[in-house]
Amino acid sequence: MQLTRFTDLGLRVLMYLTQRDPMVPVTIPGIAERFGISRNHLVKVVHAMGQQGWLVTTRGKGGGIALARPAAEYRIGEVIRSLEATGSLIDCATPPCLLMPGCRLKSALDEGLEAFYRSLNGYTLADLVAERTGEAIIRLHRGRPADAP
Repeated sequence: MQLTRFTDLGLRVLMYLTQRDPMVPVTIPGIAERFGISRNHLVKVVHAMGQQGWLVTTRGKGGGIALARPAAEYRIGEVIRSLEATGSLIDCATPPCLLMPGCRLKSALDEGLEAFYRSLNGYTLADLVAERTGEAIIRLHRGRPADAP
């Protein structure tokens, strides 16, 4: 399974926001610049995460985005499931599969996908940004490359 670019960016934004300085607003243009990504695509990602209640957004001068809850409350499997919006890995109905009446492929893939999400729910956003990852994010906030000392 390969995650979509949308999900990848969503995870990066959540991780980036864990290390923010509360006195300095984090903006979409700022994140886009730091990660070298499209501002327009990032707007869609942030909007979707705001609708999920994961982010708090403030408009106007001094506005920005922030996590709505502590990082330990974001389960990675749940985040990925929501951002991917994939009910199933394959669609046997369109076009109709001739193997459908007796095929076990879909149920095996569905079971594997559930195991994938269950495994990732063993991790929180706080787990992902522990130690060196958190340090790299802090360097990004300061405008230095993540691999710089």
